[in-house]
Amino acid sequence: MRKMKKKEKKGMGPAIDSTELILAMEELEKESGIQKEYLLESIETALVTAYKKNFECEEENVKITMDKATGEIHVYMQKEIVKEVENPKTQMSLEEAKAINKKFKVGDIYEKELVPKNFGRIAAGTAKQVIIQKIREASREFLYNEFNERKGEIVSGIVQKADGGVVVVDLGKLEGIMTLKEQIPTEHYHVNDKIRACIIDVERGLKGSTQVMISRAHNDFVRKLFELEIPEIYEGLIEIKSVSRDPGNRCKVAVYSQNPNIDPVGSCVGQKGIRIQNIINELNGEKIDVIEWDENPATYISSALLPAQVMAVDIKEEEHFAQVIVPDDQLSLAIGKAGQNARLAAKLTTWKIDIKSKTQFGEMIQKIQQEQEEKNKTEDIEE
Repeated sequence: MRKMKKKEKKGMGPAIDSTELILAMEELEKESGIQKEYLLESIETALVTAYKKNFECEEENVKITMDKATGEIHVYMQKEIVKEVENPKTQMSLEEAKAINKKFKVGDIYEKELVPKNFGRIAAGTAKQVIIQKIREASREFLYNEFNERKGEIVSGIVQKADGGVVVVDLGKLEGIMTLKEQIPTEHYHVNDKIRACIIDVERGLKGSTQVMISRAHNDFVRKLFELEIPEIYEGLIEIKSVSRDPGNRCKVAVYSQNPNIDPVGSCVGQKGIRIQNIINELNGEKIDVIEWDENPATYISSALLPAQVMAVDIKEEEHFAQVIVPDDQLSLAIGKAGQNARLAAKLTTWKIDIKSKTQFGEMIQKIQQEQEEKNKTEDIEE
C-alpha cells in the first residue's frame, strides 16, 4: 500500500511557538528521560483527536505530523483508493484518483494536506496538555520504580493519619500505607509521630498512582534493623539465617558466621547488650532471642528453644520431626506462655517440634514397653 501526496506543502507554520516547544521537549528528555520521539507521537495522536472533535469529522481518516526539528505541523486528509466507493469520507474511486495522478492504483492512499482555520491555537493547547500529562506519567513511573527497587528497606516518615485502622505515613515524596496486620499490636500510633517501617510492597493505585505498603510487624523489618545496628551483618561477615516473630512480644533470630574467629551471637548482642538494646527499643520492648544457627538440626533446635535447657533431641529426618526432652522444671519455659516459645522455635527451624519433660518421656516409654509386653503375651497365647 503506497501513500501519494500532492507536491505542494502548505503546513501550518509556527502557529504553535514551535522552536520553544521543541527546545522544551529536548530539555525534558535530558531531565526526566521522556523521549522526544515519544512526546511527538503522543502529541500527534492527541492532535488527531482534537482536530476530529473541533471540526466534526469523526468518520474521516486524518493524519497529523509534527516536524521533530522545527515543530511545524501538517494536517492531512487520507482516503483509500478502491474500485467501488462505499464510504466517500474514507474512500476514493480509482477513476477520481487517476484524474489527480495517473500513477495511482487500487490500494494506494491518497493524502491531501489541509490548512484548518484557527487550528494553531487548538494545537498549542493540546500540545501543552499532552506534555503536562506525560510529565505526570513519567513522574509516577519514576516514583514507582524508585520505591519498587527499595523493597525490604527501612524508611522514616511522619504519621498523617491514625484512627485505629490503617496508618498513613508521609514518606516525603509520597505516602506509606500500614494496614492493621502490619502494625505491632502493642503499639499505638498518633498523628505527627515519627516512625520507621519496612517497605514490603509497591502497588499501582488508581490513575497510575503509586502505593507504598509498609510494615513494622514483618520479619524483614527486624532483618534490616539488625543490618543497620550490626556492622558485621551489613558487611556480610555474619548472616541472618532465619527470623520468627510474635510482633510486639517476642522474636527469635538465627545467625551464623563462616569465620571461626567471629562470635555471631556476641557480635549481635554487643558489649553490655548495647546493640541488641537499640533494636529492642525500636521494637517498643519486643524481646529478642539471638541464637546461633547450626547445620546439625538437633543442635539448632536445642538453641532455638532457649532460654530453656534441652536434655536430648531425637530427629526423624523423613518426617522433619523432632522429639525434644527437657528437665521437668524446664517444661513450661520450653513451651512458653500460650506455647509461644515452642511455636517460634518451630517457625525458626522449620521443624515440627514435640516437647516432653523427662518424667513425661519416661512414662511414654514405659507405656510403650507395657503395650509391647501385652502384645507379646497375646501372641504367645495364640500360638
